[in-house]
Amino acid sequence: MGICADELRRYVVRPTLRHLGQWSQAAENLLLGTAAQESGLGFHLKQANHRALGIYQISPRMHKNVWDKYLAQDPELASKIRGLASQREFLAHPHLELATNLSYATAIAWVIYLRTGHPLPAQAAEDLNLLGRYWHRHYHSHAHGTVEAFVANYHTLILEETQIQSLGQTGAHKITAWQH
Repeated sequence: MGICADELRRYVVRPTLRHLGQWSQAAENLLLGTAAQESGLGFHLKQANHRALGIYQISPRMHKNVWDKYLAQDPELASKIRGLASQREFLAHPHLELATNLSYATAIAWVIYLRTGHPLPAQAAEDLNLLGRYWHRHYHSHAHGTVEAFVANYHTLILEETQIQSLGQTGAHKITAWQH
């Protein structure tokens, strides 16, 4: 099963970041790129290595670490994220939310970046190489991918799917007019 990148942007990533009070174009693009890089072609909901879950490939260990070491110190943000989780299932099987709840998984992926304490540069919104370097430095990668792979996956899974070619910007490493 694949996920439409435009729908992921409009109906999951953007509203989740806004719910958290964390939206920026750079953050939105970073999370889309993270999903493209971590999940591989087609945004498959997969447990590729039996250690990481969902489109962001977050391990149960990382999930626990985010809650215990970061969100425990920020009760307001923790409450907003907990509000995205299922009421019963989260208590019984919290890690499954990473594979079955896209908004919750998006929030946790964002916190993986937040917890580093290194702000995402605003100019990253328009620079895929900068987004790729930020991902490479601050996001765990089960495959230890490269910045070049991040950029290539973003082009293939995000830009091409959102019909960037029709805007005459095919092959560019800039993200501009196709965004809302």
